[in-house]
Amino acid sequence: MQQRQLRQQPSDAQIAALVRGDSVHKSVYTDPALFELEMQRIYGRVWIYVGHESQVPNPGDTHTTRIGNQDVVMVRAADRQVHVLYNRCPHKGAKLVAEGDHNVGKFFRCPYHAWTFKLDGQHLAAPMKLGFEGTCFDPKHPDFSMRQLARVENYRGFVFANQCAEGPGLKNFLGGVISSIDNLCDRSPSGEVEVAGGVFRVLQPSNWKVFYENLHDTMHARVTHESSFMAARDEAKAIGNMPLELHIMDGNGEPYEFWEKLDLCAYDNGHGYMEGIFDPGAADKDPVTRSHFESLKQAYGEERAREILGMNRHNTIVYGSGSPHTVFQQFRVIRPISVDRTLVEIQVFRLKDAPPALFKRALVYANLINSPSSNVMPDDIEVYGRCQDGNLNHGGDWVSMHRYHGTDRTMEGGMVSTNGTSELPMRNQFKAWKQFMMSDSAFPQAEPAKEPVHAA
Repeated sequence: MQQRQLRQQPSDAQIAALVRGDSVHKSVYTDPALFELEMQRIYGRVWIYVGHESQVPNPGDTHTTRIGNQDVVMVRAADRQVHVLYNRCPHKGAKLVAEGDHNVGKFFRCPYHAWTFKLDGQHLAAPMKLGFEGTCFDPKHPDFSMRQLARVENYRGFVFANQCAEGPGLKNFLGGVISSIDNLCDRSPSGEVEVAGGVFRVLQPSNWKVFYENLHDTMHARVTHESSFMAARDEAKAIGNMPLELHIMDGNGEPYEFWEKLDLCAYDNGHGYMEGIFDPGAADKDPVTRSHFESLKQAYGEERAREILGMNRHNTIVYGSGSPHTVFQQFRVIRPISVDRTLVEIQVFRLKDAPPALFKRALVYANLINSPSSNVMPDDIEVYGRCQDGNLNHGGDWVSMHRYHGTDRTMEGGMVSTNGTSELPMRNQFKAWKQFMMSDSAFPQAEPAKEPVHAA
């Protein structure tokens, strides 16, 4: 079958035909028309992580980012509430806030014609108001204010937004995977975390869905990351021990038998998690973990402290948003840019009131694994790009997801693998993808934003 490039909006039947139980058509990664529909029907329908409230600690603080193909700004208002607004002035459409994190003061001011807006987006003032006399200009009409996203929810400091006013609430959408966010926060003696230490940003030459698949792909580690884990082992041999910095890289070199024993949990809506591939240290051995355990013991009691540290997860998938890593306090935020470009932002979290050594260890992990200059991430980026390029060739039309197909076990809210090398997570993600992409999905589609009836 020739590759199908869907130049017009595909029908539900065409979309359904792209996803089989054990494979998907390669056009799901390469077709610009499908990408544009994803922006409407996935990123326009589901809850997407915008940022953490600690990124806007003070009134007037802003954090710019994207939800699908929409530029948005998260802002802390004077009443301490966090709002998420489309980053657009209703006058001429200029982006009000430059990319990055800023403090805009007591109000937004457009750099083009100096229209101003309150921190919740409401119209504040426009210069030379005499020019509007006799027109339909009405500062109280929403057409002349910054537009808020339809829904915004803050879960334990993690701010999510939804462009659609209807559909499941945030907790319902996250389902069982919300436990990973809870665990990340619970690892703080005070139950609170904050983004700290800056962020890494990496632009990957591949479709956004490839990244999600790779997060729980246990078959690639020994192959793709061979150079880094072999280098770590050579260095350990030379110095006579395996410090944490080398242990982190060495984990990818575990034999297939190790990976087969891991649990892969796949929740509804494309979410899931992969069991941890290593514990950074038992509470009675590693001094950093021991001090962490003591701080949690004082806050929660011994039984609860052991329960918190006992939840050992590697990569969690919050479909459409990214991947929290609870043990090393990271969140890889995944932002689609185009059908073959994806921006990944790596946030590092500090556990409030926890021993400082924990944050230092998180920074070590971020630099060794997630930074653009690490010995690990470039391996992944290379193969992502090869997948993107290869799926443009005529050497076949279907992408295999056959490993342990038909053996998945049902659990509450999803499935669990019978073997840790199963491609259950990929199948689960495309099950959700097809569900979201249907025109009659249970997740309603956001109404297209209307332009002002009367341009000022």
